[in-house]
Amino acid sequence: MARKALIASTGSYAPSRVVSNADLSNLLGEDVDAWLQENLRIKSRRWCSDTESVADLCERAARVALERAEVKADELDLIIVATDTPEYISPSTSSILQHRLGATKAGTFDLNSACAGFVTALDVAAKYIMADPRYKQVLVIGGYAMSKYLDLEDKKTVTLFADGAGAVLLTAAEGGERGFLTSLLHTEGQYHSWMGIYAGATHQPLTAEVLEKKDHKLKFVQRFPKEINPDVWTRMATEMALAIGVAPAEVDHYVMTQLNINAIHETLDRLGVDRCRAPVIMERFGYTGSAAIPMALDDAVSKGKIKKNDLLFLIGSGGGLAFAGAAFRF
Repeated sequence: MARKALIASTGSYAPSRVVSNADLSNLLGEDVDAWLQENLRIKSRRWCSDTESVADLCERAARVALERAEVKADELDLIIVATDTPEYISPSTSSILQHRLGATKAGTFDLNSACAGFVTALDVAAKYIMADPRYKQVLVIGGYAMSKYLDLEDKKTVTLFADGAGAVLLTAAEGGERGFLTSLLHTEGQYHSWMGIYAGATHQPLTAEVLEKKDHKLKFVQRFPKEINPDVWTRMATEMALAIGVAPAEVDHYVMTQLNINAIHETLDRLGVDRCRAPVIMERFGYTGSAAIPMALDDAVSKGKIKKNDLLFLIGSGGGLAFAGAAFRF
């Protein structure tokens, strides 16, 4: 009987520091509230304190997921952290987390496909469980501390990006209808230079000139085509639905990248799916990158909106441009 990878539990955490649209209007010296609410539905976001970092966020989310599943850290076989705001360039954030949790038997690695990272990591974790009987409990965390990379004078980035972490514990089961069903990865690499953090690694090491030009901060270099997310998300959802023999309208929940509410709505409209099937959290948490999808998933699960046997499509996109989709029967 084939092994399945089941979602055993979820968890999330956001820093306690709340930054409202009014705070940013004061910071920038102009009103940004109306545009943010109308176009993105963002009213506030959470930023790390000066003493918080991405490992702190990941640890808090991970402990929630483990507690809910009644799984001890030393029962974990693997920890994958999806982040493009790591604790260090090296070593991995996942190794720090393994030590803090006391997950003494777990292997670790980080995965970076920007804001598509969590769904990509979930795909990888599911396939570890399905392919190798030594992996029974795999913890997947999306962590994001992008506030550390924001230029506080840059209206294009400081208004959008926020911090948080979301975790999912995958567990092995024999057969059954629930669990991982299919996945799809896609990249439009021609856009790799359009948005990112371009200094601080091997291409452009940190120098006094780099710091003065703020090239070590997050930058939007070019505006992305408006339709690229709805186009790719619609195609991915259609292909995943076809792969598992359902119509897009039969999917109970679409948990998608939490940046632009209009892109989410346009995708669902194209698929012929009611807009209420996409849980959204950007109103309270802003855009939390690789943490956005697991945070939205945990929010919906915690509120009882996602129930056992519901069909979930998780679809993420991020810099690169990287896209990832995964289907689960909850």
